[in-house]
Amino acid sequence: MNAAGWCGMAATVLALSTATAQAETPRELLTRASFVDRDKSAALGRINTAFRAASIEVRDEPGDAEAELMQATALGYRAKLTGSRTEAVQARKQFEALVRRDPRNAEAQLALGAWHIGAVYRLGRLVGRAALGAQQPAGYAALDRAVALGGNRALFSGLAALLRLQMDPSDQRGRALAEDAAKAGTPTVLDRILQRAATQVLVPARAGNTDATKSLAARLLPFGQLPGES
Repeated sequence: MNAAGWCGMAATVLALSTATAQAETPRELLTRASFVDRDKSAALGRINTAFRAASIEVRDEPGDAEAELMQATALGYRAKLTGSRTEAVQARKQFEALVRRDPRNAEAQLALGAWHIGAVYRLGRLVGRAALGAQQPAGYAALDRAVALGGNRALFSGLAALLRLQMDPSDQRGRALAEDAAKAGTPTVLDRILQRAATQVLVPARAGNTDATKSLAARLLPFGQLPGES
C-alpha cells in the first residue's frame, strides 16, 4: 500500500476508534471487523457482538430494515469465516426477504449480490450453486440494481467493482465501476473505504496487469486483510 493508502487507512482507523468512546452500532462493529481487524478471532468476536445487538433491535423493533440488514450481514460474515453452510444459506434467505419487501433498498441489493458472488468465488459455480444456491448471474444482477439505486456513492460502485474484478480482472464493467467509484461521493466511512480501494485497484487494472488486479481486488474486499481469506 502506498503512502496515500496508509494515510487513508489511518484516518479510517481513527474514525472508527472514536466510536469506542460510546457503544458501537452493529454497522460500526461490522465495518471494523471486515476492513480493520487483522486477527480472525477478534473479527469473529466483533461480528458476534454485532449479531447479538442487531438481533435485539430486530426483536424490539420488528420491521426495522437497518437492524435486519445488519443481522443478516453479521450472519453472512460469520458463515464466511467459520464455513457454516447453514448460516450462509440463512443469510441469503434474509437478504432475499429484505429485497422482496423493498426492491429499492440499495444496500440489501448490494448485500445479496455480494453474497452470491462471494460464494461463487470461494466454491466455484457448480459447488456454490449446489451447496448454497449461489448464482453468478443473480449476483451480478443484484449488484447492478444496487449501483442504479444507490446514487453517486462510492460504496455501491466500489464494492461491485472489486467483486467483479476479483472474479475476472479483465471485466470491463468492473473497471468502469472502479473508475466511477474513484470519483463518486463519500458521505460515510464505508464510502471512503471503498473509494480508496477502487483507486488502488485501478493502478494495476489500467496497466493491464490482470494477476495484480485480481489479487488486489481480493485483498481489498471485506476480510481480505485476514490471513488466508483473500
